[in-house]
Amino acid sequence: MMATSLVVRNVEPAVAQALKEAAARHGRSAEAEHREILRAALVRPVRRTFKDVLASMPDVGADEDFNCRQG
Repeated sequence: MMATSLVVRNVEPAVAQALKEAAARHGRSAEAEHREILRAALVRPVRRTFKDVLASMPDVGADEDFNCRQG
């Protein structure tokens, strides 16, 4: 994979300072922090199947507990 450079101009001073502070909190360079922010914002998590979502739901009672009376 070819490395790509990215230049961002006209960043507000408060935003630039916040990025530097976040990098320091995470123990990495400002450049590494920028890469991580972009990666986290743009890389989508693996999509779960409908079956997996249903299987992860807790058992909260018997079907009779959810019967509705109408009329």
